[in-house]
Amino acid sequence: MTIDLAIILAPFFMAACIAIFYRKIKRNWVGWIVLFIPIILFLTLTTYIPRVANGHTFSNTYEWIPSLNINFTTYLDGLSLMFSLLITGVGSLVILYSIFYLSQKEALHHFYCYLLLFMGAMLGVVLSDHLMVLYVFWELTSVSSFLLIAFWHHRKASRAGARKSMTITVSGGVSMLVGFLMLYVMSGTFSIREIIANISMISGQSLFIPALFLVLLGAFTKSAQFPFHIWLPDAMEAPTPVSAYLHSATMVKAGIYLVARFTPIFGGEMIWFWTVTGVGLITLFWGSFNAIRQVDLKAILAFSTVSQLGLIMSLLGLGSVAVHLGYSDKTVLYTQASFAALFHLMNHSTFKGALFMMVGIVDHELGTRDIRRLGGLMSFMPFTFTIALIGSFSMAGLPPFNGFLSKEMFFAAVLKITELDIFSLQSVGVIIPIVAWVASIFTFVYCLIIVGKTFFGKLKPDLLEKQPHEAPVGMLIPPFILISLVVLIFFFPNILGKYILQPAMGSIYPTFPSVKELTPSIYAWHGFNPELYMTMGVVVVGVILYHLLPRWKRIYLLIPQRFTLNAMYESTISFSENFSRLVTRRYMNGDLTHYFIYIYVFFVAVVAGYFLFTEGITFNPAIDAKIEGFELILVFIMVVAAISILFAKSRITTVILNGVLGYSVAFFFVIFRAPDLALTQLVVESVTTALFLICFKFLPDLKPEPSTRGVKISNGVISILVGATVTIVGLAVMNYEKFDTISSYFEDSYNLAGGKNIVNTILGDFRAFDTMLEVVVLFIAGLGVYTLIKLKAKKEGTDIENK
Repeated sequence: MTIDLAIILAPFFMAACIAIFYRKIKRNWVGWIVLFIPIILFLTLTTYIPRVANGHTFSNTYEWIPSLNINFTTYLDGLSLMFSLLITGVGSLVILYSIFYLSQKEALHHFYCYLLLFMGAMLGVVLSDHLMVLYVFWELTSVSSFLLIAFWHHRKASRAGARKSMTITVSGGVSMLVGFLMLYVMSGTFSIREIIANISMISGQSLFIPALFLVLLGAFTKSAQFPFHIWLPDAMEAPTPVSAYLHSATMVKAGIYLVARFTPIFGGEMIWFWTVTGVGLITLFWGSFNAIRQVDLKAILAFSTVSQLGLIMSLLGLGSVAVHLGYSDKTVLYTQASFAALFHLMNHSTFKGALFMMVGIVDHELGTRDIRRLGGLMSFMPFTFTIALIGSFSMAGLPPFNGFLSKEMFFAAVLKITELDIFSLQSVGVIIPIVAWVASIFTFVYCLIIVGKTFFGKLKPDLLEKQPHEAPVGMLIPPFILISLVVLIFFFPNILGKYILQPAMGSIYPTFPSVKELTPSIYAWHGFNPELYMTMGVVVVGVILYHLLPRWKRIYLLIPQRFTLNAMYESTISFSENFSRLVTRRYMNGDLTHYFIYIYVFFVAVVAGYFLFTEGITFNPAIDAKIEGFELILVFIMVVAAISILFAKSRITTVILNGVLGYSVAFFFVIFRAPDLALTQLVVESVTTALFLICFKFLPDLKPEPSTRGVKISNGVISILVGATVTIVGLAVMNYEKFDTISSYFEDSYNLAGGKNIVNTILGDFRAFDTMLEVVVLFIAGLGVYTLIKLKAKKEGTDIENK
């Protein structure tokens, strides 16, 4: 097994071990044991940094389903390495934080299993080169995040948030799958690298633009872009370590990764440029605007995450213009937007991860996150205040923190893009820097709210559930590591640029000859330039708006609640549930007769309709075998028995007549020289008749329910149609030539499977896969029964108000 495959499989293996052996592990040891996995993976990945920085890539292919051209292909380049380092590095800190955050009374083995599943799925997403494998891991991230968000499943809000996130992200994932299939149809390959290499062959095809939109739909839903961002605030019901990991550093960055990875394929299109840039800017503005109105610290961070993701997405859209222009000295200037996107992505993971942990500390130690109940905590929680100050000011784009550097590059990119005379940028493009600047002002305001409303002002002890005090050292170490990186990156940014960002840029622009030219030197001071003036304006206007917040915050009341995206989503879900319930009640009424009617009508409509409209019936009695007299006698007996059942007055008569039908069928098998079928039919019929007779005394008297004339006529018509349909199928089979027969394939059963009996070979070898699935179904059913037997019901009255 190669290292890249081991990196993906290691979290899954550890999750399986925890699930199997958790009873033998002390509860307070589980987190420490799990912590070794991301640390080892992170250290392993760091050994690749020098080689990847020198332009090396690593790829391995493992056969999975070769008949469908589906192989497990891993690919480690600059972009996948950067994301892998984030996944394992931040994952290590989150697990360390969770050891001290979560109570020993929690289901810790569940939590860490879910977290490891998510970590492995994210590694699979960023290290997969095969579209179908990428999709499998993509959806696994949605499933594992659903489990993590709903970890406190006794809370109604947690269950609702998990359902919303899964509904939106999985829907986008299915759309993305369709886009992947379109790419395969156009290119003939599932390999992302091969598609990039042959982009000139597929860019003009009719499916290219639909595939573009479908892939973006998957990216936008996963990265909480407008209008799909509504799942992210509700997902904050998850434990804080989950929020710090999924919603700041990893899961929401999956969509960013997808856009960056597919920029070489779609980046040359004007539609890609305006869609990615436009949606990113709208998300940036709307997220920052709505963050100000929140009163829950976690909700503020949720909308700030939405906003920051929009910023990164818009930068990737701006950077895609370089793909359209092609390589030149002038074009290299516009690649800096993509560089800023990658730089801010790294910066965001550091300061936002620290901020989420800070909020978790406040909630853990004070019992509330409501800023209306907080204030004056600076003197009681100085270390937590330091984390909040550095993280918030970095997010606001102030020096000496890393967020200032990437925010300046963001301003430079939105100003520079207006100089182009393509895509109507010289006219419409002027909106881009305006939206960016206004959104940055709102970002500055909510950063001041986080720090000011929580740590300054007067303490409100009567509104707090606990006495204010500092968090344990174990909870402070992970966020302090992150804010240390915030400061270190500011003073030594080019180390990150050379060894991490530069190789990642080579993945976004693989056709550009020089990667080093794409990586600008990062400086904190560029003199007095428009970007610096924009930052000064953000600070001045932001401070004014913060102090005047009570006066202008009423603007949020102008938006009616029923017109919000959340309200529209809830209305849609409610309508769908009510409509489904209404339709279900119409046909699921508990009447077995109705169920048979639906089945038979569908059977007649599909089967008989097919044969009638395709002219598949060819009946030629001249080529049929001669009908013997005893065969007619058997048919007559079966007809009489079948009709007599309808008029039987007692159950014993019905059982006997049903037996006559079964045994008559067995005699037909004997006549047609099928002794194995005849024996099977005789055994089944004998057992069935015996069971009927054994249960006879427990059955009620046979009293047919009174039926109207119309019901009897409709039942008779359906019965005749079903019989006629079966007859049509029997007649059509004799001379059906619409499709090639498969019998010639099975005639070679001895060479194919080593069996001389065709029937036995079909059942034992050719249907082996079907048999395996049947065994799996039985296993799942048995597992369900076992689970129900072992399941311990909760005590009555537990969390009734939340159910």
